[in-house]
Amino acid sequence: MVATPPRDVQTVPIATDTWVLRSRSWQRLRFEMEYALERGTTANSYLIYGDKITLMDPPGETFTELFLTELQRHVALDQITYVILGHINPNRVATLARLWQLAPQVTFVCSNPGDQTLRSLLAQRLPELTAQRPPQTLVIRGEETLDIGRGHVLELIPIPTPRFPNGLATFDPSTGLLFCGKFFSAHRCSDQVFDEGWEALQEDYRYYFDCIHAPQVRQVEQVLERLGRWRATCYANGHGSLVRYHVPELTYLYRLWCERQSGYDLTVALLYASAYGNTATLAQAMGRGLTKGGVRVESLNCEFASPEEIRQVVSQAQGIILGSPTLGGHAPTQMQTALGIVLEQAPRTVLVGVFGSYGWSGEAVDLLAGRLRDAGFPFGFEPIRVKFAPTDADLQRCEQTGTDFAQALRQKQRRQVARPTDAQAARAEQAMGRIVGPLCVLAARRGELTSGMLASWVSQATFNPPGITVAVAKDRAVESLLHVGDRFVLNILPEGSTLPRHFLKPFAPGEDRFAGVATTTTADGCPILTDALAYLHCQVAQRMECGDHWVIYAVVDEGKVLNPSGITAVHHRKSGNHY
Repeated sequence: MVATPPRDVQTVPIATDTWVLRSRSWQRLRFEMEYALERGTTANSYLIYGDKITLMDPPGETFTELFLTELQRHVALDQITYVILGHINPNRVATLARLWQLAPQVTFVCSNPGDQTLRSLLAQRLPELTAQRPPQTLVIRGEETLDIGRGHVLELIPIPTPRFPNGLATFDPSTGLLFCGKFFSAHRCSDQVFDEGWEALQEDYRYYFDCIHAPQVRQVEQVLERLGRWRATCYANGHGSLVRYHVPELTYLYRLWCERQSGYDLTVALLYASAYGNTATLAQAMGRGLTKGGVRVESLNCEFASPEEIRQVVSQAQGIILGSPTLGGHAPTQMQTALGIVLEQAPRTVLVGVFGSYGWSGEAVDLLAGRLRDAGFPFGFEPIRVKFAPTDADLQRCEQTGTDFAQALRQKQRRQVARPTDAQAARAEQAMGRIVGPLCVLAARRGELTSGMLASWVSQATFNPPGITVAVAKDRAVESLLHVGDRFVLNILPEGSTLPRHFLKPFAPGEDRFAGVATTTTADGCPILTDALAYLHCQVAQRMECGDHWVIYAVVDEGKVLNPSGITAVHHRKSGNHY
């Protein structure tokens, strides 16, 4: 039996008349399955004591009863006038339905797409009640204000993105708080309400951006432009520590990260629909892999995108990936429309792929793939079909598939574009190739996921504590398992070993890289190669982004020489522009 993560609600005043209720889990939750770091999370809700008491963003069903119990310690439910919803999904509607039953007088404030989603989800969960009395909603179609009294005139700002089409931000000029939901967030659980100790938090904010926002940077840039018109002194976000002391720094970093993604010269159109959120989760993992592979992702949720938006994205893409659930044995109408646009407009040389989730059949994936094959499009991967909710392994497979798809596009580009010859650059590459390093196999494990790679850019870095550095390309599958706090084994290979040949071969997404290789494991499950010369068991202490690689600094916990008479294998290269 899996232990239930410890949970509680931390309630703290943060500004005049304003409190945050941080529903906390110290382990990763199911709703953040696509988010690989396991540092727990907080679901931040907010309570404003105006003349009309206003609640913002109640958490998902993991916290329903815990949250409502804590909420009633601070306010009687029949006194709440407004519930502002910055984001609505099937997970959150469990708490909204319970709250609506207990406080039928509340008015839900949401965007127009949010209103449609809310009514649909409540009707599924409470069909009899919604038939008797539909929920009261205040629909925000543009930038509007809401006066809740006591000087709090809230400014409501729709901020739709493909991942969060019903996004809505709220600014309170009287306190300077910008309630920004999925923006400027991080999945990290702690007692720390605000962003003290900025250096220790930056990796979490960056990783959240890479996982959640990198596949939708065009829309993120539009949101940043819109939110920039309000002078926020604190980002009251949806997850993690609130950003009070480093608002300019995090805003700048978001713009910088967007610019880096926008600067890629290859674009993949990631078009999907999602009936219950499962296909969207797969799309998020696919997008994460694509961005790791160094391509720009134009992500569109076709349930909310117009045909003209789809045409524009398709016309600029060098690769197209379609994701669809199966409803009644068919693809949703929106995905059939998207498919028609692709067939009509995309050149037959564009690389394509298809994925989707399903409950009982899964015909939609086969339908889309069949039509694309019949039209003569080349496929970057075999269609992926996932039954019900995706597992960690499913998401790892999708992420690695996205990375492989990006690499295939890059190889295609290199074949089409001749590289200019520069004698001076060639000489520098030859000189760099003379830098040698030991041949090693880096092996990492987190939870049920295991991965590894052949590494030669390795060096001892410190005496005290004993530490090493290893450079890991951003598109390596194992990179996702090498964040601060993660552990791995560096297996140092002996001269004459045949293991490099095994780890140099191409692996399918999700394939076990250690199948057929003699191994033992450390206490935390990291593979030790039996035929290694020696091994070091390490913990990641720092990461530094360097061009197309991450430089990982790790402290050595333990090590052992397995073959005292062996000699370390060394990697000699003729050029410094490849391994």
